[in-house]
Amino acid sequence: MKMIRIMRFNDSADTPALLQGTAPVPTPRSGELLVRVHAAGVTPTELLWYPTTHALDGSARTGAIPGHEFSGVVEGAGADVDPFWIGREVFGMNDWFADGASAEYCLTVPASVAEKPSRLTHAEAASVPIGALTAWQGLFDRAKLQAGERILIHGGSGAVGVFAIQFARRTGAHIITTASERNFAFLTKLGANECIDYRTGRFEETVRDLDIVFDTVGGETLKRSWNLLKPGGRMATIAADSEGTKDERIEKAFFIVEPNQKQLTEIAALLETGELRYFVDAVVPFAQASDAYRGKIEGRKGRGKTVLSLTN
Repeated sequence: MKMIRIMRFNDSADTPALLQGTAPVPTPRSGELLVRVHAAGVTPTELLWYPTTHALDGSARTGAIPGHEFSGVVEGAGADVDPFWIGREVFGMNDWFADGASAEYCLTVPASVAEKPSRLTHAEAASVPIGALTAWQGLFDRAKLQAGERILIHGGSGAVGVFAIQFARRTGAHIITTASERNFAFLTKLGANECIDYRTGRFEETVRDLDIVFDTVGGETLKRSWNLLKPGGRMATIAADSEGTKDERIEKAFFIVEPNQKQLTEIAALLETGELRYFVDAVVPFAQASDAYRGKIEGRKGRGKTVLSLTN
């Protein structure tokens, strides 16, 4: 099968190289599914994440296949797997420490996938799992969002933000988001009540007394957000460096998205009815995978997800 791997030729952690090549089709073990990948979502920051550079036991890792969200067809299964799955069109995630889906085939488990919404193409479906599950788990599992609460969502036009705004709108929250001004009309249609241009103003000068901050940006944005929470307010962030931190607030707020079939099935139902919108920033042929991970694709709007097509 064709695939790409992350390789390093020097000690610089910020210069990973993506190499295209071939590898044997993986064999599903007990409890696993073999998925013929039609499309895979691109998460550029993944190239430097701990599960990419280290094995589960903490040892150094090289040659990882990136791309852990996908849409495709189940073509094989290991022992102890319901034969129901064979031939099904599915979308979902696989384990961060496993080889990903920037390949013609990947392995996953039934609990990490759901049936693909029939109205979505594989490229459209592959744009959903990580962003939608991250938004769901951040808002509901971590922050416990309730109707009527005031929430600030940083990075509203990003792959996570577009889903977070829609979920918060369905819950009945008052939504404030940071984004570039050119995306204000777009985000207002999604459900944002207020938009703040992060490039021309300081959000902390215009908002306060928040119930929740959902941070997808990190760094100074996260630091400047803590004081905006009212007593009892909650922070959820996917962009903090929790490794070695002594800040209990960050340890409590930081989370990494996990596969969840029940949540993904509910998300699929919303996509099927059109109640939940998805956004594909660009569909890129496999030959341009390296450019996709480095953001060097022309014509991108900066909304939603870049997707690799494995069928062209």
